[in-house]
Amino acid sequence: MDDRLDGIATFVQVVEAGSFAVAGERLNLTRSAVGKVIARLEKRLGVRLIQRTTRSQSLTEDGKSYYDSCVRVLAELDAAEAMLEGGRQQPQGRLRVSVPIAFGHLCVAPVLMDLAARHPALRIDISFTDRMVDLIEEGFDLAVRIGDLRDSTSLAARKLGMQYVSIGASPAYVARHGTPTELDELERHAIVAYSRAGVTPPWDLREPSGHIRRIHVQAQLSMDDVQAIAAAAIAGFGLARIPSWLLARHVKTGELVQVKDRCNLAPQEIHAVWPNTRYMPSKTRSAIDAMVARIPQMLDN
Repeated sequence: MDDRLDGIATFVQVVEAGSFAVAGERLNLTRSAVGKVIARLEKRLGVRLIQRTTRSQSLTEDGKSYYDSCVRVLAELDAAEAMLEGGRQQPQGRLRVSVPIAFGHLCVAPVLMDLAARHPALRIDISFTDRMVDLIEEGFDLAVRIGDLRDSTSLAARKLGMQYVSIGASPAYVARHGTPTELDELERHAIVAYSRAGVTPPWDLREPSGHIRRIHVQAQLSMDDVQAIAAAAIAGFGLARIPSWLLARHVKTGELVQVKDRCNLAPQEIHAVWPNTRYMPSKTRSAIDAMVARIPQMLDN
């Protein structure tokens, strides 16, 4: 059997990645190995597909035409495999998943680890990042996203729940400084704040009456990671505004107490998203079903 399919899959990855090195990372190959595959492919076809220099690469006219054909061929193969997988009871193969850092570690990863334990033929590769990845360009089968979804006909989505924000503090801090009963009182308390790129946004909070209150927070500690913010609050550095599901975990252990519940202006939707194809592989469907079954309960606690 020849390696034509391996060759065209590598060629498509090189084109979509924009470089041999990035394509190699996605394929778990060295840059040199990728280059050899493309060289063999060009030799077999008798044409130059990619113009290469030390600094850039670009498709030739033959390369553009061949790329379009390769994409169609691979799409048909994906559809055929998905149809076959649809009849299997056991998901298998490699599943690449992108998840937000904190939510991924504490909520998504445990679900996917349980799924992997039940299906030994399923290999799950989880990437933790708060960056919004391009599933198709970067080769992900599935992602979990918090917040508004960008309109895209290339992606499908399934809602996993809502993320609310609450305010908590350590029992020791509350014992020393009291529990604020009105939003106006928050400005007199120590705050552990969220910041990014040196900017600490104000807290826009909703009062029980529905009135919106903007609190300009002054924090001794500010961080861009909600788990670190929770840890600082546990250590007694002040009030922290964190996702309600995360606060609930620490309230159960007694490390934090709830000061204000679900006081953000608008909850954020959480979705599983995946490339919108006619047939969904069983590995993707099993992961989505597992998250739908368990994650809403985590968010309601």
